[in-house]
Amino acid sequence: QEDLEALIAEFQSLDAKKTQVIESSCPPPSPRLNGSLSAHPEKDELILFGGEYFNGQKTYLYNELYVYNIRKNSWSKVEIPNPPPRRCAHQAAVVPTAGGQLWVFGGEFASPNGEQFYHYKDLWVLHLATKTWEQIKASGGPSGRSGHRMVACKRQLIIFGGFHESARDYIYYNDVYAFNLDSFTWSKLTPSGIGPAPRSGCQMATTPEGSIIIYGGYSKQRIKKDVDKGTLHTDMFLLKTEGAGKEEDKWAWSRLNPSGVKPTPRSGFSIAIGPNNRSLLFGGVHDEEEEESIEGDFFNDIYFYDIGKNRWFPGQLKGPKSDKRKRRRGRQAEAEGAGDEEMEKQPPQGPVEIVKEVVAEDGTVMTIKQVISGPAEEEERSESEEEEEDGASGQQVEPCPRSNAMLAVKHGVLYVYGGMFEVGDRQFTLSDLYSIDLHKMEEWKVLVEMDPKAQEWLEESESDEEEDDMEGAEGGEEEEESSEEESEDEGGEEQHPSVQPDEEHADYLSRTEQYWIKLARSNMGPDAKEKKVVKVAHAMAKTFYEDSV
Repeated sequence: QEDLEALIAEFQSLDAKKTQVIESSCPPPSPRLNGSLSAHPEKDELILFGGEYFNGQKTYLYNELYVYNIRKNSWSKVEIPNPPPRRCAHQAAVVPTAGGQLWVFGGEFASPNGEQFYHYKDLWVLHLATKTWEQIKASGGPSGRSGHRMVACKRQLIIFGGFHESARDYIYYNDVYAFNLDSFTWSKLTPSGIGPAPRSGCQMATTPEGSIIIYGGYSKQRIKKDVDKGTLHTDMFLLKTEGAGKEEDKWAWSRLNPSGVKPTPRSGFSIAIGPNNRSLLFGGVHDEEEEESIEGDFFNDIYFYDIGKNRWFPGQLKGPKSDKRKRRRGRQAEAEGAGDEEMEKQPPQGPVEIVKEVVAEDGTVMTIKQVISGPAEEEERSESEEEEEDGASGQQVEPCPRSNAMLAVKHGVLYVYGGMFEVGDRQFTLSDLYSIDLHKMEEWKVLVEMDPKAQEWLEESESDEEEDDMEGAEGGEEEEESSEEESEDEGGEEQHPSVQPDEEHADYLSRTEQYWIKLARSNMGPDAKEKKVVKVAHAMAKTFYEDSV
């Protein structure tokens, strides 16, 4: 613990040397997960802060601040003096006060080897108008934690749950704290009724009336020495106040029993508030732990929760508008509001689940579940008709399945950035950016493609170099390494004699080819040529095969 605190202090002393705000255009941020993506309350911008990256040997933590300009589809990096220390699994909430404020609480810092953790209990505010960070020091707040949830609700920040992990033990929380945005004071809420069990990574949303909704989450318990049992929660609760958002208000827990189609059990899902009084959940993973292996089902589906109707339903893509016009043959188009109802009321044309398995050389099975939705009429269209419609390819673009992605909603459009998925023992960390109009639910758009060559994975024995820990956690280093890999690839395969396929490799490729093609296509976009997609897919499969061997 002392070592981590010293490392954090050293990083902060480096940050303290920055004396002025420097904003510069930059390429998209490097791959990461467990950061925060927030919509600017006044501008058409998204704000990315923090996150983590693991390359198989070292954990990198970030405290960089990136701004995505929605209209220009461009990124800029904003360096501001005295930022919060590097962290991931924190929470961020935006309020419109004084040109916009981004509030950040908690999260964790990990040692470069990923075996030690420091959990923050600090509270920061980024003043968006003046581009200044300020640490708010107020007593009586939550203990250090990560995986908690925080929302802005009636001039308060409400924090629920999370966990704290040390080398010896761990604890999950179900406490509730409120931070008053006017008096800058903390208070611990003591709601009546039976509330949720301790958990992290749940869904937390506010209602127009100022109540709080909690769904799902994850926790684990030690059932005997060195044996933990994980629980995927699927219950739902309402935290209601009778007052107008004052500290002395009385709060009460009650259980919710929603109708509709609830999300399948999962952890690592991402959450956002959509239009029309709906919260949403995206992606996640369902790990089935067996004695010698973990089978992970990763998701890329969307579920909506209608707060007013207390109802869940899966988000289904309707296809581009030009398709619908063709099928209707001049029939009057429904209003957008009716379109949402149509999305809910079509069980015969519901989502089709496609299951694909990848078997690693060590026997680990990774199951990818993808939800492909849309009316049957679309599937039956001829190839020539597909080509006629705005030149769109028949392949539907969508983010690949993932967990721990970063979400934000602006003007009714959902943005999904980064996250990760696993194949066997290897972790793929993403840096792609997708969007979908939640009003129309027609199609995903690729705003930033993922470059498969940026994927770096180092086995423990591959590198004898003792890199400096300071540099390792600095962030951005993997970009340089990936560019080196890229130049090596371009130099020809003779530099990598081991990639020549043998019989086992050919067998592995034949069993998993369709999965890699699907992944490559979803990351390269609809305009990529099939030959190039297949080439990239084979390269990714080759890389993974060699690593697993």
